[in-house]
Amino acid sequence: MPYSSAPAELLVMAVVQDADVAGLIRVLAGAGLDATKLASSGGFLREGNTTLMIGVPRARLDELKGLIAKSCRTRTRMMSPAIPLAEQGEGLSAEPLEVEVGGAVLFVLGLEEFVKV
Repeated sequence: MPYSSAPAELLVMAVVQDADVAGLIRVLAGAGLDATKLASSGGFLREGNTTLMIGVPRARLDELKGLIAKSCRTRTRMMSPAIPLAEQGEGLSAEPLEVEVGGAVLFVLGLEEFVKV
C-alpha cells in the first residue's frame, strides 16, 4: 500500500459542554456517525464537560464540524474572580465578570487505521 501524507480516516476528539452532549449524540447518530463518550473535567469555570471520540472519513470532516457547530452553542455565565484577599490591591475589583462558555473544542488527528469490530 503506498504511503499517503493525508490519512483517509480521522479521529476527532470533541470537548463539549455537558449541556450539549445528549443533543449532539442524537444529531451524530442521525447522520450515521458513532461517538465514544468519555467523562472529562477542566475548563476555567470548572463546569462539566464531556469528550467525544469520533472516527470519521476525511471526506465527512466538514459535515461533522457543521453538525457540532449547530449542536453546541455558546452561552454567557457570570464568574466571580478568584483573587485571594491577601493579593487584592487597590484598583482591583471583585465584581462578577460575564464570560462566554460552551461551544466545542475539536482536536483532529490522522489515523493509520480505523476499524469497527
